[in-house]
Amino acid sequence: MRMHIKKPFVGILAFVIVLLTMPLGHAAMIIMEKSFGHEYIYHAAIILGIIGFILIVWGTVINKETKSTFLGLFGGLFIWTGWIEFAFVYYANRYGVEPLIVNGEVVTKPEYLIMPSSIGFWVILIMFYLFGSKSGCRFFNWLQKKLKIRNTVKLKPAAHNFTMTTLMELVALLWTFYLVLLFVYDSNFLGDRHPVTYIIAFGSLLWSLYLFTRLIKISKVAYAIRYAIPTVIIFWNFVEILGRWDFFKEIWIEPGKYWLEMSLITGVFVILLLIGFFGKRKVRQ
Repeated sequence: MRMHIKKPFVGILAFVIVLLTMPLGHAAMIIMEKSFGHEYIYHAAIILGIIGFILIVWGTVINKETKSTFLGLFGGLFIWTGWIEFAFVYYANRYGVEPLIVNGEVVTKPEYLIMPSSIGFWVILIMFYLFGSKSGCRFFNWLQKKLKIRNTVKLKPAAHNFTMTTLMELVALLWTFYLVLLFVYDSNFLGDRHPVTYIIAFGSLLWSLYLFTRLIKISKVAYAIRYAIPTVIIFWNFVEILGRWDFFKEIWIEPGKYWLEMSLITGVFVILLLIGFFGKRKVRQ
């Protein structure tokens, strides 16, 4: 027999899979810091990034939509965590950057205080997608149309590489919304209780709900995973800001204390991942 996942469950499954990578990614970073200690954590981070790089190369070589999409997702997460986030951790610690403390509580870690300095590189990345490439992003397509870029420049899509598409989508969105949140949290610009922060929080919720209504109409798992990436990351803005406002306990920043809950989340994630990857393969009775 064949076990088929049909819409809207394909979209729901993709959303939950990508959603669970958010808390698990935070928890994994903290577990790495506590497990390897200051002496070996950066070695482990480099190795994690290398594993991510290998996954990206593997996905590019095979270029099969479902497998390559999953390899792009996890390769991107490993590279982001190992080579990007931990690079900021390293330099923040090396030069003695102090965390932002409010009422005796750390509200922003040192690495995130220096991350906004990367905004110039981010702008260059966005300029490439806006002025130099035809992408599947409706927002960029709308901007290109309004700015009449396509009337003057014949834009072509990048090579049809499912792994790289997933990787770049993930990294660009993570980077974008990290910067958005870090700038609005900064009291020199706005602050976490500024009206604009409320607009971003609830605007992200509404935007993600709109994307979710489109996501559940998708019938292909690989495409659903790629569409779930922006849906989840935009929704996670709302979650992050609520956590900043102390609306709930962020158990993923204390995985040792909440090991049972995080173990259950991990178990659910693995099961859903297997369903998503093998859902349309033949199952013998």
